[in-house]
Formats: sequence, C-alpha cells, structure tokens
Amino acid sequence: MKTKIIIPIIFLLISAFSFSQNHKEKREKVKALKVAYITEKLELTTEEAQKFWPIYNAFDDEQAELRYEKMKAILDRFKPGNVEKLSEKEASALLVQMEKIEESLYNLRKKFIKDLQNVISAKKIIKLKKTEEDFNRELIKQIREKRKEN
Repeated sequence: MKTKIIIPIIFLLISAFSFSQNHKEKREKVKALKVAYITEKLELTTEEAQKFWPIYNAFDDEQAELRYEKMKAILDRFKPGNVEKLSEKEASALLVQMEKIEESLYNLRKKFIKDLQNVISAKKIIKLKKTEEDFNRELIKQIREKRKEN
C-alpha cells in the first residue's frame, strides 16, 4: 500500500523538477544514484548487471510513460472546481481510462518480473522491490531536507 503512495509522490516530485533548467541533469543524477544503489543492494554480478539493466531501463521508461499519460489525463480534471463540473458520463469515461492505465501498469510489472526471472534469482527480484522502495524513501527524505535548508 505504501508503494502505491510513494511511487506517485516520487513521480510528482520528479515531474516538478521539469520546470527547472537543470531538469535533465537532476534526472540523470537521480538515475545514476539509483543504478548504483540497486546494483550494490542486489549484489549484481557483472554478467547479471549486463542483462538486468536493459530490462530494468526499458521497464522503467515504459512505466514512467504510462504514469505520465495517467497524470496528464487526470490532472486537469482535479484542479479546484473541475471535478464538480464533470458530468457522470465524463467521470465514468475518466474512470475507465484510469483503470486501463492501472491495468497496463500491472501487466507491465508482470512482464518485467517474468523477464527478470531469466536473469536474476527470485530472491533478488523480491529484494529489488524493497530496494526500490528504500531508494524512493531516501530520495524523498533528501528532497525534504534540501527544502528545509532553502
């Protein structure tokens, strides 16, 4: 349940960086830190890493694209007053769209796990999930600390 909350928050925080000129640099820095963190925590061998990262990066890119699509589709609807202006038919259509995106994310995750099973052990796949959550928590913590400093 926490992941369902943390991942969108991380996505929104990263999206918020898009308004700054340093967006690409910050995104690349976060990505590099994430790669190092995951590689270390999973204790990936060189061979595993060579097979793992292309699968992970493709999954991560597609997941980000689906999440962006979801956010783009619903953000305008959730501005103050917009939800109240929706007709029941529009709300139902939006709900169907949201469900389709969630289903796509679920199917993407299933495929990702299946693909990873040919590369790393089941134990490392489970450890990956925890490692991603730990990384996201640490990222949020650092962002909050940085905001307090400013």
